[in-house]
Amino acid sequence: MKTKNFTILHSNDMHGDFLAEVQGEKGELIGGLALLSGYINKVRSEEENVLYVISGDMVQGSLIDSEYKGISTIEIMNYLAPDVVALGNHEFDYGLPHLLFLEKMANFPIVNANLYIKKYFKRLMQPFVVIKKAGFDILFTGIITEKVIDSISQDKLIGTLVSLEDASAEVGKITDAYKNDDIDLTILLTHIGFESDIQLAKMLKPEWGVDMIIGGHSHTILSEPKKVNNVLIAQAGVGSNQIGRFDIVVDDDTNSIVDYKWKLIPISDKIAKPDKALKDYISSFKKEVDRKYNSLICKLSEKLTHPQREIETSLGNLIADIFAETAECDIMFVGAGSIRVKELGPSVTLGDLKACFPYDDSLSRFTITGSQLKKIFGHAMRLDNRDGEGECYQVSSGIQAIYNDSNKTLQSLTLKGEGITDQQLYKICLQGYHANNSTAYLNITPEELRQAGESKVVSTSAQGVLEEYLRNHQNIGRKVEGRLVYKS
Repeated sequence: MKTKNFTILHSNDMHGDFLAEVQGEKGELIGGLALLSGYINKVRSEEENVLYVISGDMVQGSLIDSEYKGISTIEIMNYLAPDVVALGNHEFDYGLPHLLFLEKMANFPIVNANLYIKKYFKRLMQPFVVIKKAGFDILFTGIITEKVIDSISQDKLIGTLVSLEDASAEVGKITDAYKNDDIDLTILLTHIGFESDIQLAKMLKPEWGVDMIIGGHSHTILSEPKKVNNVLIAQAGVGSNQIGRFDIVVDDDTNSIVDYKWKLIPISDKIAKPDKALKDYISSFKKEVDRKYNSLICKLSEKLTHPQREIETSLGNLIADIFAETAECDIMFVGAGSIRVKELGPSVTLGDLKACFPYDDSLSRFTITGSQLKKIFGHAMRLDNRDGEGECYQVSSGIQAIYNDSNKTLQSLTLKGEGITDQQLYKICLQGYHANNSTAYLNITPEELRQAGESKVVSTSAQGVLEEYLRNHQNIGRKVEGRLVYKS
């Protein structure tokens, strides 16, 4: 039996988490890409056969990223030198043409098997890569979440095979065509969420020889990998505060993993020294961004929080109320995932605001019936939408929606204390992204949004609305007050 030891380091959903943070009484440095790079460099020097992979969402989530539209992120990632990266949904945030530009900048392969140019049914990205290491051949391919459809829904040239069944079939195509006897290890880099990874693993045929799924998107923290259909599944949370580490033994005769250990490694200055060259390079971006964005725009009356997107939050309430006032609507729906920080204030700089709400989308007002409004709330508040992968909302003042999890029904919906009437008309406001994808996210088609009455774009810049409002309203705050209630 010919075996080899390999170390596979993996990250996902880094979201521009470039900078280390000081935590604890002793001032320990936690996370940041300079420390992460220091650890990766240390492992590369200690172990013989090391691979570092990223399962999507390198971009979006920091000022350094958004100011340079991901260009800074790719330049910084070149310092980390991953062996292979898969696409996440946020790689599309700056548009498809820009993504293709970023791919050309990368000194590493970016793989995806299930994005296609519709007219020619030709894959958009490099579908796989075979990395040769220590005489062994390791095949990597990438699978993307359905949310990419939403991000590029206006682009008629691009399509994708996004159901799990379709994704599984694409994996089969790649492995059937390229997984010859010389391929010793096959790894899927996915960005579909942990629960979907489990479902995908069940669909994979043993003949395809998939050994491992390294995933992302759901920001899942694991104590150990899950093994499904003889496929190991792992993920490494979110950000740069930790990294996943597999130490595996691969058998050349059976092309399989015969032994493995996995750990989620916390990144701190206790285990590695910062990569000085990368630290200096990140600092060069930070100085430029700080110069532009450190001006104070307002003070809130207290710190507002947004701990998770599946529940009503004080920060979500404030943002929804600001948009509702501007749009002069009855109910504002704010995509809870649009709010990218867990807390804001009391002092708020322009940089804080941009990091909090990085998506500069439009705001559109629609007139719908009460029965349609009930259908929207029933769909958005359902239990299986609150799994870390669904699209949840924060709503404006005056609304109270009560959902019964045991009955799986919307129990009550009132506006300013009055019950919602089926035939009455109500004005709602949505971000452009959610209006464009209303069928999947809100259970109402774009045509239905427009059939009951007037529709209007009330703002072309949601970011601009927030900035102007906060500059002119000091010492405001919000509480969690029971706008969204879940009963078991």
